[in-house]
Amino acid sequence: MRFKQVIAEFIGTMTLVIAGCGTAMLVGCDASVGSGYILTAFAFGLSVVAMAYSIGNISGCHINPAVSFAMLISGRINFSQFVDYLIAQCMGAILGAALLAVIFKLGNLNDLTSTFGANGLANISGSAVTGLIIEIILTFIFVITVLGATSDKAKHGSHAGLVIGLSLVLVHIIGIGLTGTSVNPARSIGPAIIALISGTSGPVSCVWVFIAGPMAGAALAAVVYSFLESGKK
Repeated sequence: MRFKQVIAEFIGTMTLVIAGCGTAMLVGCDASVGSGYILTAFAFGLSVVAMAYSIGNISGCHINPAVSFAMLISGRINFSQFVDYLIAQCMGAILGAALLAVIFKLGNLNDLTSTFGANGLANISGSAVTGLIIEIILTFIFVITVLGATSDKAKHGSHAGLVIGLSLVLVHIIGIGLTGTSVNPARSIGPAIIALISGTSGPVSCVWVFIAGPMAGAALAAVVYSFLESGKK
């Protein structure tokens, strides 16, 4: 069963990167051009909705190391499962970005492939500290929603995937114009690596922000949610 869960996480994260980052590459994420901005936000959110209802019953559809880290802290998965999921998610993201490179190359869309939808700090004047704060806040909002929607005490039932997907749309609407919105280390690592292979080193130089920020935000969400839930009668 664990092998199938790992494969599910691999496929889910690959799908997230292809759909989300691919949309960002095609339509752009300039806040002054609202259509591309909103389309990208919904591409990421709807990817999670689609995967939640396809692989959610197999692996839980984390497709995000930050979510898996929160689940580990909350005691919903063990450390061995966390490591397996982490590897699968990162590998899925790398393959997803690599497939985008192939698709855009074959389609003669090379002018759209500079960073493959990778996250960056340019919109906040290259401030790593600001980027960390933004990613911690956005990930906290997203992950506490995931924890609440998937809690044994939750009443969302079959609507949990939709709730989680829409919360991802929300944080993307807030954060795309700031950091591009990561809230997912794997989603940042995959495009950054493929961008580096393609000759663009910028995303790799700041990718640590999009690893540390989401993991810290997820840990904070797990601790806060556990505290809040423990007080319920």
